[in-house]
Amino acid sequence: MGSRIEIKMCWAFCISWVGMLLVCVDAVPISIDKTKVKEPEQVETPPASVDTGLHYDRYLREVIDFLEKDQHFREKLHNTDMDDIKQGKLAKELDFVSHNVRTKLDELKRQEVNRLRTLIKAKQDIEGGNDIAVDHQALLKQFEHLNHMNPHTFEVDDLDRLIKSATNDLENYDKERHEEFKNYEMMKEHERREHLKTLNEDERQKEEEHYEEMKKKHADHPKVNHPGSQNQLKEVWEEADGLDPEDFDPKTFFNIHDANNDGFFDEKELEALFTKELEKIYDPANEEDDMLEMEEERLRMREHVMNEVDTNKDRLVSLDEFLVATRKKEFLEPDSWETLEQNQAYTDEEMREFEEHLAQQEKDLNQKAVDLQQQKDELERQQEQLNAQKQELQQAVEHMERLKSQKEEPPSDVHIEGNAIPVAENPEVQLEEHQPVAQVAPEAVQAQQPEQDNALHGVPQTHDLPPGHQENQPDQNNML
Repeated sequence: MGSRIEIKMCWAFCISWVGMLLVCVDAVPISIDKTKVKEPEQVETPPASVDTGLHYDRYLREVIDFLEKDQHFREKLHNTDMDDIKQGKLAKELDFVSHNVRTKLDELKRQEVNRLRTLIKAKQDIEGGNDIAVDHQALLKQFEHLNHMNPHTFEVDDLDRLIKSATNDLENYDKERHEEFKNYEMMKEHERREHLKTLNEDERQKEEEHYEEMKKKHADHPKVNHPGSQNQLKEVWEEADGLDPEDFDPKTFFNIHDANNDGFFDEKELEALFTKELEKIYDPANEEDDMLEMEEERLRMREHVMNEVDTNKDRLVSLDEFLVATRKKEFLEPDSWETLEQNQAYTDEEMREFEEHLAQQEKDLNQKAVDLQQQKDELERQQEQLNAQKQELQQAVEHMERLKSQKEEPPSDVHIEGNAIPVAENPEVQLEEHQPVAQVAPEAVQAQQPEQDNALHGVPQTHDLPPGHQENQPDQNNML
C-alpha cells in the first residue's frame, strides 16, 4: 500500500480528483468493519494512479516515479515538512540523486519539450499559419512547469517549477469546479425558463406547480449532520461499521477508515465518510434528485472538512490533526449544515448576467448565420453567372463546329451516263482529280470544254443528252 513518502509526494504535486462531478454515488465505497473482519496479509503494491487533469500529467508522474527510486531523495522527502517543500528546499536535493536517475530525468525533460513543440506546431497548423516561422522559445514561456531556456537537462529549477506549477494549478481546481457547477445550475434554470415561454397559460401553470412540488420533495429529507462532526462520524460508526455508538473512539474510527493504512485521510477517504449523509438527500430513482448536485455536495463537504481540520494545508488529514479536531467545540456542538437547496449556487445578479451573455451569444450567432447566408446567396449568384457564361461558350463552340462541318461538306454529284462526276468549286481544278475509276473518253472531255468556257463567260450551259434527243432541242441561235 502507499507509504507516507508517496502521500507527501502526492501533496507536493497535488494529486487531485478531476471529473468527480461525473462519478456516481457507488464510485465511493463504504469501508467495512476492520475490527470484525480479519484481513488477509497484504502485499506491498503501489497505489493506483489518478489523473491530475493537468496537461503535463504524464511528465509529472514519470518524474515522481524516478525520483522515488533514488534512496537519498526518498529519505529527504520523508524528513521534509510541507513548508520546506513549498519553499523549494526539497528541489535542492536533486543535486544528490544518482547519475542514472538524473540521466533519465534529462531524457524525460527532452521528451516533454518535444511534446510541447509539437502542440505549438499543431495549433499553428489549425490556425492556418503554415507559412509563418515559429518562435518556439517565445511560445514555450507559457509553460511554467519547466525551464524552457535549458531544454536538454533536468535541473533543480525544473523540479522547483514542477512542484510550484502543479501546486498552483491544482489549488485552483476547487475554484474552477465551483464555477463550472454554477454555470451548470444557471443553464438548467435558463432552459427551464425558456421552456415555459413555449407553453400556453394553462400549461405554464401546471409546469410551475410541478416544479415547486419537486423542490419540496427534494427538500423533504432527514436531518443532515455537519460534515466531520461527532454526530456525523458516529452515524458512520454505527450504520456503516456496525459498532455501538456509545463505544465511539476517534482513533479507532480513524484506523478503520484509513483505507490504505498510511496514517492519513486523503481526499477520497474523506469523501467516502459522507456517503451516508448524501443518501439522505439524493436517490438516483427520484425525478427531483440531480446526481451532479449530489457530487457537488460531496465535494463541498470534503472541502469544508479540509479547511477545518487540515491545519498544515497539505491536502491530507493526519491522525494528530484528526484527534485535535475531535476535541474542538465545533466537533461536539456543530452548526447546522446548509445543503445546496438552502445555499443557491448563484445570485440573481449572476443569473441576469448569465442570460444576457447567452442572449448576446445567440445574437452573434444569428448575425453570423445571416452573413453566411448572404455569402451563400452571393456564391450561388456567381455560380449562376458562370453557368450562363459556360452555356453561351458551349453554344458558340457548337455553332463554330457546325460552320466548320458545312464548309468541309462536298457538293452534290453530277451524273453523266451513270457515272458520278463531282463539280469542282474551282473551275481550274484538274478534272482527273475527281474522275471516277472508269476513264472518260477524250471526246467527252472536248465536248465539255466549250460548256465550261461558256460558263465562265456567263453563257448558259447545256449538257449532253442521250442519242436521239439532241435534234429535239431548240436552236439557241434561232431563239436569239
